[in-house]
Amino acid sequence: MFKRKECVAMLLAGGQGSRLYTLTEKTAKPAVPFGGKYRIIDFPLSNCVNSGIDTVGVLTQYQPLVLNEYIGNGQPWDLDRSSGGVMVLPPYQAKDGAAWYKGTANAIYQNLNFIERYDPEYVLILSGDHIYKMDYSAMIAYHKEKGADCTIAVFDVPITEASRFGIMNTDDTGRIVEFEEKPRQPKSTHASMGIYLFNAKLLTEYLVRDEADSASSNDFGKNIIPTMLAEGKRMYAYAFSGYWKDVGTIKSLWDANMDLLGEYPTYDLYDRHFRIYSRTPALPPQYIGEESVVHNAIISEGNDICGTVENSVLFSGVTVEAGAVVRNSVVMSGCTVKSGATVSYAILDEDVVIDSGAIVGAIAAEGEEQEIAVVGNGVHIRAGDIVAMGEMLGAAEYAKKQGGNEV
Repeated sequence: MFKRKECVAMLLAGGQGSRLYTLTEKTAKPAVPFGGKYRIIDFPLSNCVNSGIDTVGVLTQYQPLVLNEYIGNGQPWDLDRSSGGVMVLPPYQAKDGAAWYKGTANAIYQNLNFIERYDPEYVLILSGDHIYKMDYSAMIAYHKEKGADCTIAVFDVPITEASRFGIMNTDDTGRIVEFEEKPRQPKSTHASMGIYLFNAKLLTEYLVRDEADSASSNDFGKNIIPTMLAEGKRMYAYAFSGYWKDVGTIKSLWDANMDLLGEYPTYDLYDRHFRIYSRTPALPPQYIGEESVVHNAIISEGNDICGTVENSVLFSGVTVEAGAVVRNSVVMSGCTVKSGATVSYAILDEDVVIDSGAIVGAIAAEGEEQEIAVVGNGVHIRAGDIVAMGEMLGAAEYAKKQGGNEV
């Protein structure tokens, strides 16, 4: 017997994240490192725990190894429970065959048995690739107050950007009267955050119907939501006013990391009343050398800083040698920037080595758009080499550039 839960969360974490290019060659987008000590999936998982939701299914598919290993038994998020907790849910082979998740709705449909064992009143559908802090219990309270069948979290975006999103048009009570997917001429600025709260039994009904429709894309935004709206279900928009960032591109990932910097950061990780939890390595304290220059930077455990670090986010185990310069960059775990090397407006994936005299990235000229250089996991940039502004080099690309085998 499983203890009944009021709400079960289903976290969609199987995304390929193709617009992050080399950063997601070997790992799913939700497992991409962020903010000096976190991975993207830490944010929705921590939101669940901070909201009193202790039963979470994590649906994986693309390159799941790192993500599965990272989640483990859920202990860092207090989700190692005897009843509930966190469970990784990959696609599986059933009696009638095996299938990859065909869409967001199909992914939930394939795991209805996980939901049903807890007989919840509500099911919360989450994306595993956004950076934000949100108390889902407030959304559940709003859902109850409105007597809703489905509640969708929305975020106000500038009208000039609204055409990039699914837009929820509402009446004066907050009830959704129209849904427009990336409209050319948006009627409102209420962009869907991809966070859906359903009455569990109704969700099951719609998922079963959708699965039986051979013409369906099996997607919440394209199928489930429009069908429920067309059939007059009580659907409400829940307005969220905090920080929220879709880190689906190199620039947005870099921007979100930069939002953590400053005395009054745009996104505050230091809120003691709403902590973000993570699985962190056991490393010694950071060392800041006598001749080093460190300004407006996040420095993590195991760092050895003897050079210059400005306006940057450094993950654990990073070495910046004397005479090396790192500015306006994100440097992930295990990287080494050697003496005389310069890194600016760049993202270095894990275990990258930048040799002496090498240059990675550059400051854009006046009037030119700033682009971010990216060096992929484990790449060793040789002495004197230049990685241009906006250039993206995984092992294969750098080997090709060198005219030889992978480095």
